[in-house]
Amino acid sequence: MRFNPALTSVFGRKMVPMSLNVETRAPVVLPDPEPLRLIDDTGRAVPVKRRQGFELPSDERLLELYRAMVVARRWDTQVTALTRQGRLATYPSALGQEATEIGSVLALEKTDWLFPTYRDSIALMTRGINPVEILSGFRGDWHSGWDPHAHRTSTQSTPLATQALHAVGMGMAAKLRGDSVATLTFVGDGATSEGDTHEAFNFAGVWQTPTVFIIQNNQFAISVPLAKQTRARTLADRAIGYGVPGYYVDGNDAAAVHAIVTAALDRARSGDGPTIIECVTYRIEAHTNSDDPSRYRSSSDVTEWKSRDPLERLEKYLVSQKMLTDAVRESINTDAEKMAELTRDEMNAEVSHDPMELFENVYAAERPGLREQRDFLAAEIAAEAAAAVGSGVAS
Repeated sequence: MRFNPALTSVFGRKMVPMSLNVETRAPVVLPDPEPLRLIDDTGRAVPVKRRQGFELPSDERLLELYRAMVVARRWDTQVTALTRQGRLATYPSALGQEATEIGSVLALEKTDWLFPTYRDSIALMTRGINPVEILSGFRGDWHSGWDPHAHRTSTQSTPLATQALHAVGMGMAAKLRGDSVATLTFVGDGATSEGDTHEAFNFAGVWQTPTVFIIQNNQFAISVPLAKQTRARTLADRAIGYGVPGYYVDGNDAAAVHAIVTAALDRARSGDGPTIIECVTYRIEAHTNSDDPSRYRSSSDVTEWKSRDPLERLEKYLVSQKMLTDAVRESINTDAEKMAELTRDEMNAEVSHDPMELFENVYAAERPGLREQRDFLAAEIAAEAAAAVGSGVAS
């Protein structure tokens, strides 16, 4: 390892730079203290000199982002309403976080893998997964409603940060096979306090896996504010400790999120290793339908963040570019309503459950213990059915 003679300690000894990428020896620096923006709060393009080297996506791409965000928000509000009506057991809304989720997912290639958290349902819908299949777990119909391999998307993770390790493992497998595949995973600000996140960051850095970590800093780990979770200047600052590039991004700027995640995924597929991206945003709704956010945050904070609405920001820009006309807006809103109506109709339909499905797809090769449990339950069900017939209940 080469030492820089200019870097000396108070004892006059030579020192190594704080962090080096082990394979490329490229210096890893702290993220810029100001979050990256390409479109500001007023809907205007940020000057080139303040874009940290990133280019604004094309207007066509930005319109695609906007369309997906509008559909996602309408769907999210519909699902929240259905949950309050008792149609779902629980639902964690991502209202206000659309720019981060949609901006990231639309940067993925079809061959890439996504590892979501429980809050990333709108990301899954944007990925092309049937909304009814997404909600089956929240309603209690099934463990997971979709085929992970068909969509290159893992099941939603309720335990904090476990999906980050899965993303690294899948990335390492792709690297060993020589596949040009990147893995992307979301973690919340609260999840960065978990040991699993540290292990994922560390292994990704050591192994140089093609993994992109998106930290959705929505200000609260349920009721615990970020200030009580860390003394770090930003969560992205942690990247330097793992020898990994880190970026601090305005998570309500879909253009910035999409540009930086696209670059990070390209870098990952090229064999240049992982990236940690912190997206600063805000959770407008409660943590879940069982949460009372008024106990730990003020209404003025929510009002302030609503004024930074990611949809309104992108809408203003697209209108200024004459990309969002009345006709286009009407088309987008029609698509959003159709998605909401489809979901509403499906969730209002009664579902017939077969208890024996509990034993399907548990192990690749059935184990004796599982077979014994299945047979025991089948016998109980048969006995109850026979008793019902004998008493005349069945008729």
